Amino acid sequence: MSVRSKLPPIARTLLGLAFVVFGLNYFLHFLPQGAAPPPDAGAFVGALIAGKILSIIKPIEIAAGAALLGGRFVPLALTLLAPIEIGIAAYHGVFDPSGFPVIGVLMALTIYLAWAYRAAFAPMLRARVEPTAAEPVAAARQPATA
Repeated sequence: MSVRSKLPPIARTLLGLAFVVFGLNYFLHFLPQGAAPPPDAGAFVGALIAGKILSIIKPIEIAAGAALLGGRFVPLALTLLAPIEIGIAAYHGVFDPSGFPVIGVLMALTIYLAWAYRAAFAPMLRARVEPTAAEPVAAARQPATA
């Protein structure tokens, strides 16, 4: 096995582990708390918590991270995590630049994995796509004749 063939599983594992751990920490609080965020950042995070937004996002992070760890539905997991990562990067870019290196690494892993799985994303990137015709239900259930 070449080093190149080992990189996608390593990147998948690191990215999946990060989102499972940080997602679970939201509910279980097992990581030590850092310093208090700046007042504007605290108000923003408080609104996300009070509005139950993080209660929706964190299970998605955990599920997508678990999918990455298991090597299942990787393109779907990357698709779910990309907008979450953009939101995290925006938060750190605006409110708390000290956390930007971590999200930068996570985004780099995501971009690398998107490139590694680019064949799965190619159909989504076509400018024009026609819908496929649905097969009639009755025809699908008829047994084949010999």
